[in-house]
Amino acid sequence: MITFFKKLLKIFFINIFIILSFTFFIEIFFGYWFDKDNFGPYMREHRMKNQRIEWTNGVEKKIYFYRRNYYGFRGGDIEPSEMQAVILGGSAVDERFSPDEYTITGFLNKKLEENNIKIEIINGGVQALSTVGMIDGFENWLFKLKNFSPKYILFYVGINEAANRKGKSAKNDGHDGHLLNPESVEVLFDTIKSKSILYDSIRIFKFKYLPRKNFTKYDGNMGEEYKRTFNFTSYKFAEDNYNLVELEKKLAYETTGYLNRIEELNKLSKQLNSIPIFITSLTSGGHSEFTFTMNNYIMKNCKIKKLLCIDLAKKIDGKIEYWYDGTHTSKKGSETVAKLIFEDLEKIIQQNN
Repeated sequence: MITFFKKLLKIFFINIFIILSFTFFIEIFFGYWFDKDNFGPYMREHRMKNQRIEWTNGVEKKIYFYRRNYYGFRGGDIEPSEMQAVILGGSAVDERFSPDEYTITGFLNKKLEENNIKIEIINGGVQALSTVGMIDGFENWLFKLKNFSPKYILFYVGINEAANRKGKSAKNDGHDGHLLNPESVEVLFDTIKSKSILYDSIRIFKFKYLPRKNFTKYDGNMGEEYKRTFNFTSYKFAEDNYNLVELEKKLAYETTGYLNRIEELNKLSKQLNSIPIFITSLTSGGHSEFTFTMNNYIMKNCKIKKLLCIDLAKKIDGKIEYWYDGTHTSKKGSETVAKLIFEDLEKIIQQNN
């Protein structure tokens, strides 16, 4: 009996050794362990997501899947080489809790189609992404995409700059959109998962054929606290009441850092042979001293450096129904923002075709 169990144990360990050896062989020869363009620990939270969401705004209800594809963009599968234009920004661009067609990107694409402009904008919004995170994203995301060279890269900037006034490093201040997990142990596991061909294959299968069926329900109505505290400061009020010269002195550190990051994004875009377009933005608070100064500074810089910029913030006539929580636009707000952006975007596209 003892001899039998010894033989059984021996067979067991031999099989384990064969399986491990085979797995090792597959990983070494077919995995991404030596691929310099592998995402590694970056973008783990923003790739291959497929979550079922029920959205309602009191008037209509929609059921949709919030989908981020293999390359980290919101929407369906598309190869990087086929992307004509992308838009980058924070959650105000991502708009996770809105159906695709009710996002700023969705409404922009509708306007492009209606005007017979054969360009589709791909949504690259990432929650909490500031200009600091966008710069980090080029190195650890966009530059790793094979044959990625969209004609246009739209940067929706301004909202998250207020939260990141000192422009600290994206890797440790929470404004990189969580491109990299801050926990060192998680970084290790994320690296292994991304480089493993077996894990990647299982994840691709799950992403394509086993989406999350459980609902995340979301109420798109305006929050009561938001309605109670809504107070939009118009551009006209800011222009008449703020001392821009004094504000530029007061916020010299912040504005200088911001302009340096804008210039860096311009250079990084050129490395992809893309045309950068910078779009100023606002929350429901409108033109605070900080926002007004930063937006004026960037528009001045655009004229001096001859950058392509759209001063959306100046054009927004802030109405309470344009947002639902003070930061994120409602269906009506996203449609309005897209319309205002398109007025200038159409001219830019015509000039560069």
